[in-house]
Amino acid sequence: MGHRIFFSFDYEDDLWRATQIRDTNVVARTDVAGFFDQAEYEAAGKNGPEGIRRMILRDLEGTSVTVVLIGALTAQRPWVKYEIEQSLARKNGLLGIYIHHLPDERYALVRGTKPSVPGNVEFPAYEWDQLPHFVREIEAAGMRSDTLRNHRGH
Repeated sequence: MGHRIFFSFDYEDDLWRATQIRDTNVVARTDVAGFFDQAEYEAAGKNGPEGIRRMILRDLEGTSVTVVLIGALTAQRPWVKYEIEQSLARKNGLLGIYIHHLPDERYALVRGTKPSVPGNVEFPAYEWDQLPHFVREIEAAGMRSDTLRNHRGH
């Protein structure tokens, strides 16, 4: 079963790293959202925080998995926190991928902290290494989402 994936990351500091992951063949086989190009992000930003909020909500629509690309400052970024909060509200499965070691113009080797989520939320995180098991982990996150969405009474 295919899952539409939303990618959450620190747009200011990790765009180069996120683009490397987006461009891998592993991800190319998957329907993805959340990779705002610079023009889209800037256009949304012209409408202030509400414009960015609308863009995020639009791109989260129809997703079942949220992959959080974890750089040095990701856990501190308000928009990443908002994306995770909205992902949880949609009962998306979460998957964290540490990307601090990928090259970019600043090459930060500092491993960031995984963003916090409620204690009952499963949120595994792995180092990006072309993750041969990335597709399997996305599928596992999708299955967590399916379980949450099909659970009655809560």
